Amino acid sequence: MNHLLFSRVKKQKYWLLILLGWLFLITEVQAAAGHAGIAAAHPLATEAGIAVLNQGGNAFDAAVTVAAVLAVVEPYSSGMGGGGFWMLHRAKDGMEVMLDGRERAPLGAHRDLYLDKQGEVIPGLSVNGPLSAGIPGQPAALAHLAKMYGRLTLSQSLAPAIRIAREGFPVDEHYQRMARWRLEQLKRWPDGQRVFLVEGEVPALGYLVKQLDLADTLAAIAARGHDGFYQGAVAERLVQGVRQAGGIWTMEDLDSYQVMERKPIRGEYRGMKITSAAPPSSGGIVLVSMLNQLAQFELESLSAVQKKHLVIEVMRRAYRDRAEYLGDPDFVSIPVKRLIDPEYAAGLTRSIQLDSATPSRQQPKTQISEGQDTTHYSIIDAEGNRVSATLSINYPFGSCFVAPGTGVLLNDEMDDFSARPGTPNVYGLVGGEANAIKPGKRMLSSMTPTFVENEAGIAVLGTPGGSRIISMLLHAVLALSEGEAPEEWVSRPRYHHQYLPDTVQHEADALTQEEQQQLIALGHSLKRLENSYGNMQALKLDIKSGEVTGASDPRGLGKTVVQ
Repeated sequence: MNHLLFSRVKKQKYWLLILLGWLFLITEVQAAAGHAGIAAAHPLATEAGIAVLNQGGNAFDAAVTVAAVLAVVEPYSSGMGGGGFWMLHRAKDGMEVMLDGRERAPLGAHRDLYLDKQGEVIPGLSVNGPLSAGIPGQPAALAHLAKMYGRLTLSQSLAPAIRIAREGFPVDEHYQRMARWRLEQLKRWPDGQRVFLVEGEVPALGYLVKQLDLADTLAAIAARGHDGFYQGAVAERLVQGVRQAGGIWTMEDLDSYQVMERKPIRGEYRGMKITSAAPPSSGGIVLVSMLNQLAQFELESLSAVQKKHLVIEVMRRAYRDRAEYLGDPDFVSIPVKRLIDPEYAAGLTRSIQLDSATPSRQQPKTQISEGQDTTHYSIIDAEGNRVSATLSINYPFGSCFVAPGTGVLLNDEMDDFSARPGTPNVYGLVGGEANAIKPGKRMLSSMTPTFVENEAGIAVLGTPGGSRIISMLLHAVLALSEGEAPEEWVSRPRYHHQYLPDTVQHEADALTQEEQQQLIALGHSLKRLENSYGNMQALKLDIKSGEVTGASDPRGLGKTVVQ
């Protein structure tokens, strides 16, 4: 073994030992309840957020830190080249708002951007490479979060992410799976290949992924806030890199991007108050619609299979409305009040039969992604401030394109538009004109950061999972309504229906053999998934004691720390 190789192996072992030490610490801390907590999709992000709380930061400072660290250590799920939604609750005055850091279409985009001369969708064009990238919103959202709600400077909150980007993080098995899935596209673009692969191949376990250009970009944001990304040298490199590789970004696209503050979607279910994501997220409306429909029935009187049949049917109807009505509220008129009105839900349920499934219309031919991208974290601080945030770059490793000299891995969120009404995206979701591409428009999303509150406590939760995000939140809220603890919210077996395709997707342990036979007899088409899905991160605040408990989904490698 030569000296250089020996040195590399020693460094990898060193970082693996450090990571194992952190994991041990997190496990020890997680065993006890506290008055503050963080549940995040990666242990390094959780630890960094806790450290910021201990430095005197509040939940909003920690939210900046956790998002930035996740951008470094989960490049397959989120990043500074992507966007997300941040649900905020400020304890001192009860203010609640959703920060909309969703990407938006470049000003040069148009309705037929991904169609050929015959009007057919060009496969892969909205998913791979710089033409698939919307204008990122996460840097603007973090700068806004720090300036308007945080206590620390942006430099303090971003310091952990900058350090990890420079020093590197060790490759784990999940990183390998995601990189292997997107290997062909990662190899296509030189800067992405250089950062995320080793000689064109998936890195070995423990290999340190260092992102020096990304560290410099984060440092620019730390120094100049919003303008550090959307103006100046970083912006120029982003635009130049995108355009040279066939994209359509301009400096005006970046300079004109603004984060939005939106009024959350609110609803009630069996004595619980629901506060959830507003458009351009479809999550809050669809979740409240499903709960409103279920409230029309006495669930306790139903058999297990009848209850699951009913849940499937309300999913079908709410997702149908998603396809028909939802889009960017700055571009289309959305009948929000009607869609979340219990009386409207009662009308939807009139066609539900407990002895038969309601067929959806002709389903499109599509393969649905496993939905293992996107990320989530939940935070409660000792003052009672709370944050639920879901972030994404869409498909694993986004567009797979890294703009040279920036380290920024770009999203492929343009695929979340309806490239052509009626044509499904990579998650099998079908959209209409409300979600058609327009210059400067935000694409519809399923990300659903949520608060649930009753007399006893407050839940802060959310999950990645593509089109299945909203149905996962439904399962969690139902578990909560039945008195279950956070461990059950995040681990409950999952099944899902999204109107089209007309198929019930389910995890292996979600339906017994007898239930499967009975559902098929009712007219449902079932598809057992090879892999589990989702990575829910949840916290619970006990109102009387102030005690915080929480749990991270056993399907992922996330960790919860309370103190």
